[in-house]
Amino acid sequence: MARISVLGAGSWGIALAVMLNKNGHEVKVWSHRQSQVDQMNDTHTSDKIKGVKLPKSMEFTANIESAAKSADVILFSVPSKATRETAEKVKDFVNSNQIFITVTKGIEEDTLYTQTEILEDVLGADKKICVLSGPSHAEEVVVFKPTLVVAGSTDRQTALFVQNLFMNKYFRVYSSPDVKGIEVGAALKNVIALAAGMSDGLGFGDNAKAALITRGIKEISELAVAMGGQAETLAGLTGVGDLIVTCSSMHSRNRMAGFYIGQGMSKDEAMEKVAMVVEGVYSAKAAKKLAEKYDIEMPIVDVVNAVLFDGMAAKDAVYELMTRSKKDETSDLEWECYDVQKM
Repeated sequence: MARISVLGAGSWGIALAVMLNKNGHEVKVWSHRQSQVDQMNDTHTSDKIKGVKLPKSMEFTANIESAAKSADVILFSVPSKATRETAEKVKDFVNSNQIFITVTKGIEEDTLYTQTEILEDVLGADKKICVLSGPSHAEEVVVFKPTLVVAGSTDRQTALFVQNLFMNKYFRVYSSPDVKGIEVGAALKNVIALAAGMSDGLGFGDNAKAALITRGIKEISELAVAMGGQAETLAGLTGVGDLIVTCSSMHSRNRMAGFYIGQGMSKDEAMEKVAMVVEGVYSAKAAKKLAEKYDIEMPIVDVVNAVLFDGMAAKDAVYELMTRSKKDETSDLEWECYDVQKM
């Protein structure tokens, strides 16, 4: 049994806390909102995941020092824009024997750091840090529907520890050393999901959705590889798997925000309507900056940014993608290999 403190009481943090509690671990959940802590302690429910009774054996606190000092494992499940701030709050209370897990998906706009890079920057590169990612909506995990994810760390023993921490018959965990590929896939799929939602909001069909997913994973993969990730990772759970579920699920807040934008709402109106953190909005600018830094062509990312921040209409963005100059689907195939006269 491990003592685990989950920092962040949003839907994902609560769902993973429930899963870890079911696995027999001692789980404490921290929230910066005392009113939220009081509600969870008094009613054993959360307004972030309605209809779910939280185990009485789980503890809820607004004291971050207590949460950090008492834990063998500290799990960061705050919005990406709050990761650095939260890490700063705990850095004086942690030690090198603890395991740090991030389940947040996003890129920091100013530094272009991934979530693990933020933790390394604040807590120290000597810390044991792992990312947990994959196609995993909180609404399904919290009621124990089958889910597969990946634990990624440059240290194999850390990845295996996290794998064992979460693994059960409902929640299957693979391990991987490709932290960069996992995190780039996790962050950028939210940007593509915004585009998929816009397509849905405009009333386009499955053909358009399939095209966005397929061309979207190509954009993500090329950037991830340029940054040091592995193409194989982006063909797996944390790449195409997470992209599919985020672009198509009714639970996807990024797809839903895109849907409202496609129907004519502004970015701010859509985010208010979703009433949850829409990570793709915060990662879109960072994705565009990374594309420019690594000289990767990312037309979907470009038009999503244009819609979110430059006033382009969603319908115009779609047609801009459709009317781009003609090109081969892949530049890796040589026409000489497919000489019709020789076949």
